[in-house]
Amino acid sequence: QVQLVESGGGSVQPGGSLRLSCVVSEYNFFNIATVGWGRRAPGRQRELVAAITGGGRFDYANSVKGRFTVSRDNAQNTVWLQMNSLKTEDSAEFYCYVASSTSDVRWGQGIKVAISS
Repeated sequence: QVQLVESGGGSVQPGGSLRLSCVVSEYNFFNIATVGWGRRAPGRQRELVAAITGGGRFDYANSVKGRFTVSRDNAQNTVWLQMNSLKTEDSAEFYCYVASSTSDVRWGQGIKVAISS
């Protein structure tokens, strides 16, 4: 059974940084899948934040461009999200995902990120 396990969340002050990690197990062809991160803030729908395709194309939400960086290591089946210059509005539950197609998307359990002074 496919498992995605996130780590690295927590609480930081505005302007701070966090690095989220996601290890994907029991997933064939990780190296050609699209992987990335979404988030859900309280009272809002989940939104896609950052993604990287198997071919190395990046995609970022406008709200995080220039601040967040997604990366992957196919040998370790791992995805990271480096988040810098964090804002209070970045507070959310963050979820990693792996997708072989738009109809086959697997999500992690989520990890909390809280930005407050």
